[in-house]
Amino acid sequence: MTIACLGWGSLVWDARELPIHRHWFEDGPLVPVEFLRQSKDNRITLVLADGVPLVRSLWAIMDATDLAAAKEALRKREGAGKNHIGGWAQGEARPALFSLGEWASTRGIASVIWTALPPKFAEKERTPSAEEVIAHLKSLRGAERDNAERYVRRAPAQIDTPIRRAIEAALGWTAL
Repeated sequence: MTIACLGWGSLVWDARELPIHRHWFEDGPLVPVEFLRQSKDNRITLVLADGVPLVRSLWAIMDATDLAAAKEALRKREGAGKNHIGGWAQGEARPALFSLGEWASTRGIASVIWTALPPKFAEKERTPSAEEVIAHLKSLRGAERDNAERYVRRAPAQIDTPIRRAIEAALGWTAL
């Protein structure tokens, strides 16, 4: 059974111990992601969110043949709870967030997993505005600012979102 892992942020350049084939394909399904999660180290990271434009995700093949094991490996890599790892398998009536059936079947993929952390800002599960994101990033100093800038710049260029464009305009943090 072929299992794919979707990525749009740090998984793509820093898979760590996640058991994937090291090549990321750029023709993943369209997903609603945006820079909307303030992480513990104050970066603003990409997460799935309702009501944002769709972008083309990336994907890699997992070195796992068991869906539960693949989801657990992603959970560990992300440091997330079990309810923050999404999954879909062929034969399921309806994928959780987006249509995967046709995309997966044309690639011989039986199952797909992804990180499903919600937006979060100022210690609350909420969606910040672009202005709040920019003000937060402008307020960072030293290593925090460097890490936040590195995350934004390393996000794959195809993850072209409205807030990313606002960050580029305000701070000059263009994709590497």
